[in-house]
Amino acid sequence: QVQLVESGGGLVQPGGSLRLSCAASGRLHTIYAMDWYRQAPGKRRELVARILRSGSTNYTDSVRGRFTISGYNADNAAYLQMNNLKPEDTAVYYCNYLTPAPPCTGDYWQTEYGPTCFYWGQGTQVTVAS
Repeated sequence: QVQLVESGGGLVQPGGSLRLSCAASGRLHTIYAMDWYRQAPGKRRELVARILRSGSTNYTDSVRGRFTISGYNADNAAYLQMNNLKPEDTAVYYCNYLTPAPPCTGDYWQTEYGPTCFYWGQGTQVTVAS
């Protein structure tokens, strides 16, 4: 069974930096995309950054220029380097991998890639405060 585990969150002052990691285990022969999401209290989960197999990346406007996503290394780990952090970045951060389905022990949905399985980690808390 595929499992994702985030780490690297914590308390940081405004202007500081954190590097989040997503460790993956299980069968992951193909990964369409590696995503980082975040969810603040009382708000919907939002897509923060995405990286594709080609190396192409995309960022939500509020983090562009401050955050950098990387992934697709030998261990299928993903990372999110966060610089110049702001209080509004405070949230639980989740990694998410999109993979072909079947098999799927995560969340199934039809995407532009075809039948897709979404795997989520449990999240890591990032708090930006002085």
